[in-house]
Order: sequence, then C-alpha cells, then structure tokens
Amino acid sequence: MKTTKVMMFLLIGLLVLSGVSAAAEPVNITVATGAVGQELEISREAAARYMELNPNVKITVLDTPDMVQDRLGLYLQFFEAKSPEVDVYQVDVIWPGDLAEHFVDLYEYGAKEVAEQHFPEIVENNTVDGKLVAIPWFTDAGLLYYRTDLLSEYGLEPPTTWEELETAAKKVQAGERAKGNEDFWGYVWQGNAYEGLTCDALEWLASNDGGSIIEFDGTISVNNPRAVEILEQAAGWVGTISPPGVIGFAEEDARAMFQGGNALFMRNWPYCYSLGNGPDSAIAGKFDVSPLPAGASGKGAATLGGWQLSVSKYSKNPEVAADVALFFASYEEQKARAIQASMNPTIMSLYQDPEVLKASPFMGSLYDVFINAVARPSTVSAPRYNEVSTLFFNAVHSVLTKKSTAADALEELELDLQDLTGLQAR
Repeated sequence: MKTTKVMMFLLIGLLVLSGVSAAAEPVNITVATGAVGQELEISREAAARYMELNPNVKITVLDTPDMVQDRLGLYLQFFEAKSPEVDVYQVDVIWPGDLAEHFVDLYEYGAKEVAEQHFPEIVENNTVDGKLVAIPWFTDAGLLYYRTDLLSEYGLEPPTTWEELETAAKKVQAGERAKGNEDFWGYVWQGNAYEGLTCDALEWLASNDGGSIIEFDGTISVNNPRAVEILEQAAGWVGTISPPGVIGFAEEDARAMFQGGNALFMRNWPYCYSLGNGPDSAIAGKFDVSPLPAGASGKGAATLGGWQLSVSKYSKNPEVAADVALFFASYEEQKARAIQASMNPTIMSLYQDPEVLKASPFMGSLYDVFINAVARPSTVSAPRYNEVSTLFFNAVHSVLTKKSTAADALEELELDLQDLTGLQAR
C-alpha cells in the first residue's frame, strides 16, 4: 500500500516537473508586417511590450515589401509551401476573401470577446463562411493633405472640387517657382502601376459618378463616360501640376516630396500626418487634411484601406500566435498606434479618446470620411480580386502614360474583366 502511494506521488511529481519544463520552453512567433512610415518600428515596440508580459515568448517582426503586390507574392510563397515560418500575417482589407483558406478562425481563440469593439463593417469584411479569419488592426481612407501656409499666402481655400485643386495648384506652383524653387509641384499622388493606383483611381471614378469598377450587384461598370472623363482629367495633371515622375510614385515617394516642402497638395493615407509634424519635417505645423475633392457627383470619395492580423493555419503555435494578434489589435495597442503614428483605430470608442484626438484631430473631424469610405470590389470578385485590380491599374496607367486614350483603355478593360470573372457589363 505504501509502495503504491509512493509510486503515485513520484508519478505526479514527474508529470508536474514535465509540465513546468514544457512550459518553460520558449515559443517563437514570427509576425509579418509592413514598413511604410513608422509601421515596422511601432510593431517592434508592441512586440517588446508583449514579450515583457510573456517572457516565455519570443516575437520576431518580419519586414515585408511596401508594395502590396510584392507582399502578397511573398505571402503566397509561404502558403503554397504550407510553411510554419510565419505565424501572424498583416493582411490588407481586400485579402480575407482570397486568403481565408490559409488562416485559423480567430473566434476559436478568444476573438468573440472583443470583436464587437471594432467597426462591424470591417468585422463583416473579415468574416468568411462564419469564420473570423482576421482581426481588424487599423483602418485607412484616402485624404487630401494641403499646405495651410501657402494657401493663406496666395489667398486660397482648401479645394472642394478637382477644378479648384487644379486652379490652386497652378497658381501656387507658378508663384513658388518664381521665388526660386524649381522643384515645387502643385499635386503629388500615387501613380505607379500597383494597388495604390487602384485606390487613387477608384476615388477619381467614384467622385465623378464613374462607378466602382465592379458593382456590388456583380455588374461591370467601369466603361462609362464619367470614368473616361475623369481619367482624361487626371492624365492631364502629369507634367503640368504633378511631376512627370508621378507615374512611378508610391505612398512614400509622394510623402517625401510633400514633407520636403516641394508640393502644395498630396493624396495619401492618415499615417503621413504624424510624420509630417515630426522633428525632421520641413512642413511641421504648416499643413492640414481635408476630404478629397469632388467631381461630377458633387462629393469627394475616399477608398477604404486598412490592415488586419491573421494567424496562419500552418503555425506550430496557433494559440500563442492568436494571443499575439489579439494583443497587437487591442485597445491600448491601437491607441498607441493612433497617437504615435496617426493610424486610424478600428475600435470605435477610440474616436472619443481625448489623447487620440489631441494627437490627431482629423480623426474626429473627418470621422465620416472613414466610416463612409468606398470599398474596392474585392468581395464581389473574390477569389480573383488581385487579377481584377491588376487589370484596372494597368489600364489606368496606360492612360496616365499616354499609351492609350481613356475610352480605348476602359473598353478593353471591360472585355478583359468579362473574360476573367464571367460577369456581365452594365
């Protein structure tokens, strides 16, 4: 009897020691994130805070390409190999429908308790077949940045239409060059052939009653007179109020020119706000933001952007990876990102947080812009959205580079989209 009890105690002791030993083994988690603006730096800071609270976890933040198409290409290589090398992926708002098969359902890892804190539209966007494949992290919408000092000097107001923007850009550009700054331009934006141009061009179309490329009812609408009109107008900016090189610009190219004091207007995302007011900025305290200008529709349009966090189905430690993702997307972490880097929270209550509004006042004043942003047709065209967007931005780029007229480019695009998706033109 005594021998049996001793053996039992020894067995329990071994199990306890085994459990402690297993728990003490470090868990390595790799998070693939972006490096636009302050993204990489503040992601590493969030990782450090998590590791301080969880000494048994080591987080490596992986720097991925800035260009969305390049980043997606890298991700697809990992997915094709079913690689466990990356545990958490930073996912564009347009990807959940296309990539859902590679991610776990975060509702099974604690997301049910926090999902209702986030914008319901984004949660819905990230839900595929009832599974939450991505937790919202930060949201985006296109904004117009403008130099307050120069508009005041030249007796101008922030433009509300594209025509007003053109007039102001020409006037100030001529004036600044006459004062000796030959590098000054009126308007910078994202003109390279990539997803950023899809965002810019969708804003042009929507602001001019030119549709949304493919409508929610599944009809292809891009080939219409209003779309032709606004694309021809945008092509006219290249080399006049925008530098010839704008056809190769991404977000950071536009920011560098604007933040260096060499542009009056800029189309970009909210992250540029805190950087523009940084100690190394030539325009700190000399700019503000407003909604993008309107075309024939009478109101401006902003493309919905933003990023989510998804946990790989191939992760060796999905439970820990999910905990890391939920921590990164938590109230306090989203607040830190909003204050440090002007990244718009997806947690609704943060838009009433005094510290957030003090750091980035536009988050309160332009709240309607963010909640009414125009969505890209990623859901209706899934799982072919990436191909749809590629066809679209290449068509637009051909117009900007004068290789094609807008009428010809959109007619050809319509046929290509029909062939790709099987959908019909409106």
